[in-house]
Amino acid sequence: MSFFSNIVKIMSKYWRVFLIRGVGYTLALTSITVFFGAILGIFICLARMSKSKVLNSIALNLGEIVRGTPMLLQLYVFYLGLPRLFPGIPTFVSVSIGFILNSACYVSEVFRSGIQAVDKGQTEAARSLGLSGKQTMTKIVLPQAVKNILPALGNEFITITKDTSLASTFFVGEVMTSYLIVKGNTFLTMECLFIVAVIYYVMTLILNRVVGRMERRMRTSD
Repeated sequence: MSFFSNIVKIMSKYWRVFLIRGVGYTLALTSITVFFGAILGIFICLARMSKSKVLNSIALNLGEIVRGTPMLLQLYVFYLGLPRLFPGIPTFVSVSIGFILNSACYVSEVFRSGIQAVDKGQTEAARSLGLSGKQTMTKIVLPQAVKNILPALGNEFITITKDTSLASTFFVGEVMTSYLIVKGNTFLTMECLFIVAVIYYVMTLILNRVVGRMERRMRTSD
C-alpha cells in the first residue's frame, strides 16, 4: 500500500510538474516536430524523386545517414553543434531541430510511397490537359497522396510522442525530465516511473483513438 500512497503524495505535490510542464513540453515538442517534419519531408521527398542527380543524391544520402544512426546521437550533434554556429540558441530549439530532421527523413519516405500510389494515368491526363509538372504535382498528385498517408502521419505523431523521452537527456522539460526532477526531490524512483508510464499510456491511447477515428472517416469518404 505504501507504493500507491507514495504515488498519491507525489501527485498531490508535483502534479503541475508532471501534467502541466511535462505534458505541455512533450506535446509542444511533438507538435513542432510533426508539423515542420512533414513540411521538410515533402521537400526531401520531391528532391528524392527529382530528375536532378545532385538533389536526388543529397536526399538519398541524408535519408541513409539519419535512418542509419541512433536518434540520440543525432540529438547530441544538434545540441552540441548548433550553439557553436548560433551562440545563445536555446536547448529546446536545438533538440527540436534534431527531432524535425529525423522525422522529416522518415516522413519523406511515407510521402514518396503515397505519391507513387497515385495512379500514373491521372498525371498523364493532367499533363494532356495542359497542366505543368508543378501544377500536376500540387493540384492533382499531392492532395491524393496526403489523403493516403494521413494515417501514417498520425502514427508518426504517436511515435514522436514516445521518442521525446530522449530529450530528457538534455533536460528540456518534457515528461521524462519531470520524472528526473521529482525523483531527485523524493528519491522514489519506481513510484515516479509508474506515474510517467501512466501519463505516456494515456497520451498514446488518446492519440490512437484520434488516428483510428480519422482512418474510419477516410474509409467512409472513399
